[in-house]
Amino acid sequence: MIFPLKELIAYDKNMYEITAASSHRAYQLSMLYDANDDDACYWIENNSGKVVSLAARQLFSQEIEFRLNQ
Repeated sequence: MIFPLKELIAYDKNMYEITAASSHRAYQLSMLYDANDDDACYWIENNSGKVVSLAARQLFSQEIEFRLNQ
């Protein structure tokens, strides 16, 4: 798994939340894999199908947002 190390080091919020959000997003990507999403297809195919890396990249680059449901 290629996790964005620089972003992870700079992240100053709750590490559990970002880990849980990455895991949840990776599940979404694997279940809802959209063959029409060129960026996702390219990323997944060039990283041996590792959706966790794509999920982490999306979270750290703020392409998607997450919130804690209480």
